[in-house]
Amino acid sequence: MTGSLPSTAPSSVDAAAQVFVDDLAAPMVGDDDAHHLVDVLRLRPGEPVIAADGHGAWCRCRIAARDRRASGLLEVDGPVVVSPRPDPPVTVAFAPVKGDRPEWVVQKLTELGVDTIQPLRTLRSVVRWDGERQARSIERLRRVAREAASQSRRAWLPVVADVVAVPELGGAALAEPGGGALTLAHPVVAIGPEGGWDPSELEQAAATVGLGDTVLRAETAAVTAGALLCGLRAGTVRPAI
Repeated sequence: MTGSLPSTAPSSVDAAAQVFVDDLAAPMVGDDDAHHLVDVLRLRPGEPVIAADGHGAWCRCRIAARDRRASGLLEVDGPVVVSPRPDPPVTVAFAPVKGDRPEWVVQKLTELGVDTIQPLRTLRSVVRWDGERQARSIERLRRVAREAASQSRRAWLPVVADVVAVPELGGAALAEPGGGALTLAHPVVAIGPEGGWDPSELEQAAATVGLGDTVLRAETAAVTAGALLCGLRAGTVRPAI
C-alpha cells in the first residue's frame, strides 16, 4: 500500500513541539526533553505538545507546569491516535565516513521517513566501528534519530541498527554508477564507502541501482536514496518507466 501522508500523522496537529514518552496514559518526559520544552522553547502552561510512544501511537498534551523538574509537566489533552506504519518499510544502509557526517546522514534519513538506518561495514571502509567505539557511535546515532524524529513529527521512531557486513544485509540493492532505476521492488538500498564497492560485494547484490549521472559523496548518496525511496512510497516520486 502506498499513498500520501495519512491525516492521522502528528504533523496534522498544531502543536509547539513533540516528545517521545514510554506511557501515553501518564506521559513523563526526560530531563533533556523537559529542558528543551521549558528552557529552550519557553513553553507556558496550556500550550500544546504532542507525546508519542515511537510505535505509531500519539496524543495531544499540554504543558501543565512551568517547572521542568515537575513530574506532571505534561497533561493529556486528547485521545490516543494510531498512525499506520508506512508500507513497504524502507531501509538505507551506509558505510560511515569520517567526522560528524554519519550524524547528519541519520538526521536527514529520519526526517525523510526512512524506517531502518543500517550502518555498514564494507571491505573498503576507511572508518571502522568495532567494540566500544561501535557501541558509543550507535548510541549517539540513536539519540540523533530520536531528536530528528521529534522535530519532524514522526509517530514511528526509526530503527538505527547495529553495524553489519554486506553479506548480512540480505536482498539489498547496492548503489552503483550505471545501475538500474531505484524502485520499491528493492526497498533496501546500500551505499558504499568513498572508495567504492569491492567486486565480491557487488557479486552478492540483489541488484545495483543508479542515483543519477553525477558522482555523489557517500553521505549525499545515502540521503538521495532515502528521498527517492520515501518519495516512491508516498507517491510524490513517479517510478521510472
